[in-house]
Amino acid sequence: MHALAGDTDGVDGMAPVAGALWRPDTLARAAAAGLDPAGSLARNDAHSFFAALGDAIVTGPTLTNVNDFRAVLVQPVPAG
Repeated sequence: MHALAGDTDGVDGMAPVAGALWRPDTLARAAAAGLDPAGSLARNDAHSFFAALGDAIVTGPTLTNVNDFRAVLVQPVPAG
């Protein structure tokens, strides 16, 4: 699965993070880095989680706020 979450204004509330990427290897890279995805989720702390993986999207303020964007691509795993 690939996913992208981004806010068109370039920030999330008062945080300088516009969004993040989720890649098929996100959980494996998190485990290798000693990150706890469930704990981050329970603390509502996606910012630190994705920043530690290098997958946070930081654009800076765009001075526009058209909409927040989410895209998810799910590909089936081949049998075998």
